[in-house]
Amino acid sequence: MAGEVVLKLAGEAGQGVESSGAGFARALARGGLSVFGSQDYMSRIRGGHNFYLIRASAGEDLWAPPDRVHLLLAFDAESLTLHLDELVAGGGAIYDDAMKVDEEEFERRKVQAFPLPLARIAQEKGSNRLMVNTAALAAAAGIMDYDFAYVDSVIQDNFRRKGNAVVDANRKVAEAAYQEARQRYGDRFEWKLRPLTPLGQSPYLLLSGHQALALGALAGGCRFISAYPMTPASSIFEWMVAHANQYGIVAKQTEDEISAILMAIGAAHMGARAMTATSGGGFSLMVEALGMAGMMEEPVVIVLAQRPGPSTGMPTRTEQGDLLFALHASQGEFPRVLLAPGTVEEAFRLGAEAFNLAERYQLPVIILTDAFLANAVKTVERSALALSRVEIDRGELVTPAELDRMPEGEKYLRYRVTPSGISPRALPGHPRAVYLGNSDEHTEAGAFEDEDPENRERMHSKRLRKLETVAKEIPGPFVYDNGASAGDGARHSEVVLIGWGSSYGPLREAVEELGRQGVAAKMVHLAYLWPFPVAKLEAILTPWLERGSLLVVVEGNATGQLRRLLRAETGIEAGARVLRYDGRPLTAGFILEKLAAVERRLLAVSRT
Repeated sequence: MAGEVVLKLAGEAGQGVESSGAGFARALARGGLSVFGSQDYMSRIRGGHNFYLIRASAGEDLWAPPDRVHLLLAFDAESLTLHLDELVAGGGAIYDDAMKVDEEEFERRKVQAFPLPLARIAQEKGSNRLMVNTAALAAAAGIMDYDFAYVDSVIQDNFRRKGNAVVDANRKVAEAAYQEARQRYGDRFEWKLRPLTPLGQSPYLLLSGHQALALGALAGGCRFISAYPMTPASSIFEWMVAHANQYGIVAKQTEDEISAILMAIGAAHMGARAMTATSGGGFSLMVEALGMAGMMEEPVVIVLAQRPGPSTGMPTRTEQGDLLFALHASQGEFPRVLLAPGTVEEAFRLGAEAFNLAERYQLPVIILTDAFLANAVKTVERSALALSRVEIDRGELVTPAELDRMPEGEKYLRYRVTPSGISPRALPGHPRAVYLGNSDEHTEAGAFEDEDPENRERMHSKRLRKLETVAKEIPGPFVYDNGASAGDGARHSEVVLIGWGSSYGPLREAVEELGRQGVAAKMVHLAYLWPFPVAKLEAILTPWLERGSLLVVVEGNATGQLRRLLRAETGIEAGARVLRYDGRPLTAGFILEKLAAVERRLLAVSRT
C-alpha cells in the first residue's frame, strides 16, 4: 500500500517487546497517522519468541496485520533468523552491533543491515543498559525521519511516574540513538514517515478491541462485572477494574467462572447492567447457568473471547472456533443473541448495544471476540467514540409509579404471555411486583406448575417468539464493494467473500487488493450472528449467485462453522472456503493466496 511503513519489533519474552511496540504505535498515532498494531506472544513469562507489528500510513485506513515488513527491530539474534525473509527488497534490520551477524545473509536477500551501538549508548547516556529498548525505538524513528518530539512525548508519559531523573536519562539515550541512526542510515532507507498534525492535536485515539469493548460497555450503562481471569478475556476485566472507582463500577474477581456468571445474573436480575467475560474453557463452566438465565429471561451480557482449543489449547493465540458452541451452549432451547464485532469501532458500538438488546428482549447476549481482536490496536477517530451518541433502552421495564397505579387485585405477571414474547419487567423490591424467579418451567407468575404440558408449550413458545422479534429489528450484514467490473471471459462475474467477527479487516484489505488487480469483489461481514439474518442474507446473496458469482466463506477455524450455519439456515452452499486454524490471524495475503489455489482447483475441475 502506497505511503505505508511496516515496522516489526522482535525478541524474547521479557525483553519488553510488547511495551516498546505499544509505545512506538502511540508516538505514530500522536502524529495523526493511521496506525494498526498487533502482537504475537507465547504463553511464557520469560523465554520464547515474541513480536509486535506496527503499520502506519499517512493516508488510507489500516485494518489488518501486513504480510511484509520494511524495518525489523531485532532485540536478539534469533529475531534476525526468524524474520529476515519477511523484509521487502531494500528494507532493513536494526540490531545491536555486538550481535554476531552474517551480513552475507542480508546481501543474499537484498536487504540492509543497520548495526548500531545501542547497548553502549544506553550505558553511556543513561548509565543503564536496560534503556537499550529506548535507544532502539529512537533509532527506528531516526531512520524513518519521524519527528523526535513525538517519541519524546511517549518517553515522558511512560517514565514520569519513576521520577524526573529516569525521564531525563531515557530522553538522553533516545536523542543520541536517534541522531546516530539518522546520520548513518537515514539516506539509505527509502520509507519515511512524517507527522500530519502538531503534537497534541491528533484526531485519533489508539485502542485495542477489548479496550473499546469495555469503554462501550461503560457508555452503555454497565456498572457490574464479575470474572475469573482467563486469557484473552482478562483485558476487559482489567480495564473495568482500573476504572471502577472513577465510574462507580462494581468489579468482582470470583473464585471460578461458575461464580462469575451467577453473580452477573444476580446483578442483572436486580436491575444492574451486568456482564462477565471469559474464554472457551471458562464459558464451558458457565453453560448450566447460561441456561438458567435463558429460563428466567435475565438480561445478562457474556463476552466469549475465543482462543484455540480444545482444553487449554493455545492460550495466547487466536481462533474463531466457538461460533456453534456459543449458539447451542446449554441444555434445551432458548433465545439468545450472538454478536461478533469486527473492528475496534464496532467493538465499542456493540459493547454498548449488547445491554440494550439484553434488556429490550430479556435474554442473554453473547459477544464473540478473539485473541486477535482483543490485542490488536488501531487508530480510531475520537468522534466515533462519542459517549453522547450512546442511547440506553431498557425495554419493557415497569416503573414504580406504574406499579403504584395497578388496579387493586390485579396480579403482576413477570412472564406474561405476549405476541412479541417480551413480558413487562419489574425490578425486585416493589410490594405490587412480587413474583417467583424460577429456573424450573413456570407459569406467567413464575410459579412451578407441576409440569403441565399446556403451560410448558405456552411458555416455551413465548420465549422463542423473541427471536422472531429480534430478527426483524437487528441490522443486516455489512457489504463492501471494491467497484471493479468483471472482465470479458472471467470465470465468475465477481468474487464474494463472506466472514464474521475479526475477519473484517483482512477481508476488506483482500477485496481492496483484488480491486487493484482489476478483479470485481465484494465483502459481506456478519456482526449480528444470531438470530441468523436469513431474509437479509438471501436478499443480498441470491442475485449475485444467480449471475455466477463465486461465494467464498472465510473464517478462522478448521470446519467452516459459518459455512455450515449459512447452509443450514438459508440452503445457500458456498462455492469454496478459506480457513485458518494455526493460531495466527487472517491476513489479506493469506486470503489471496488461498483464493488463487481455489481458482486453480475450480479451473482444473471445469476442464475435466
